[in-house]
Amino acid sequence: MKFVLNPDAGSSELSISGEDYKYLIKVRRHRVGDTVCFRTKEKLSEEYRYHLERTDGKNAYFSLQSHHHAPCVNARKLHIGWCLIDPKTVEKTLPMLTELGVEKITFIHCHRSQQNFRLDYERMTRLMESSIMQCGRTSLIELGESPALSTFLKAHPDAVIFDFGGETLKSDENIETVVIGCEGGFDESERKQFSDYRVRLFSSPMILRSETAAVAIASRIL
Repeated sequence: MKFVLNPDAGSSELSISGEDYKYLIKVRRHRVGDTVCFRTKEKLSEEYRYHLERTDGKNAYFSLQSHHHAPCVNARKLHIGWCLIDPKTVEKTLPMLTELGVEKITFIHCHRSQQNFRLDYERMTRLMESSIMQCGRTSLIELGESPALSTFLKAHPDAVIFDFGGETLKSDENIETVVIGCEGGFDESERKQFSDYRVRLFSSPMILRSETAAVAIASRIL
């Protein structure tokens, strides 16, 4: 764990209880005298280091030691246009994409996406917050939606589409926006829109699931 999110981080004295107390004292086994880093959701780039002064069995009490401007972000930017799949699968994959440094995800309602899928943005935010505390990243992935693949492509003419039949992705290729299909891939009406865009193929002899492709492609590009 790199830091703990707490709304009172920055004050001269800080106390924690509940789940944060259980995690820091019972799980992480911090003891009096240890230094623990805290940040706030509003100012993630600001790090506050606290000295653990005492515990009473339910609460832990800290005093501020130092304050640093300490951002941790990926130098490269990647925007994933991700054709919508089961939100439960998205939620399992989101922490990995957070750790890899993906900047933005736009969920696209494509032809083969099930229409009853609904994204829980509050839950996804909580998952990302848990992930950044572990990996040290000081920003959350920006999340959004697009009503159709055509809408997304018009808004992002530089997008690279990952699909069968494209050229193999080169390791040094400059890519800032990618489009990844849902389970079952793109249908033929969508493929007719690809003529003005770069189409690439991930160099694997196996067929990847949508979420595996998202992680693999982000790993390659970033």
